Amino acid sequence: MNSKTKNIIAWVLTGLVALIFIGSGIFKLTGGNEEMAKGLGGSSNLLILGILELIIVGLFLFPRTGVVGALLAIAYIGGAIAVHFTTNQSVLPLVIIQILIWVTSVLRFPELGQRLFQNLNAPQ
Repeated sequence: MNSKTKNIIAWVLTGLVALIFIGSGIFKLTGGNEEMAKGLGGSSNLLILGILELIIVGLFLFPRTGVVGALLAIAYIGGAIAVHFTTNQSVLPLVIIQILIWVTSVLRFPELGQRLFQNLNAPQ
């Protein structure tokens, strides 16, 4: 795969991740639903989480802060997975989003992939 194709795929996936976070953030900012508000500790927590998601998107979209945004998104979804585990909800959609963020990050930031997978290419 040439670099132009890889770059296009990376930005399409970046847009998809951003769309997921923007949709979730706006949903939380507009009040979500009562069950979600109870599960997350009230409507004030929904407001904070919605703002946090939009900040993560902003950081993730800009190339200069993209790695920080990616790591924050990964951590955020990891926390969401933990909450879903403790409340006996399905974690499958969140795991899929987590994998999508990792794949997007490795495609967009090759240095991140090199650092993560550097020992895999070493001779045994």
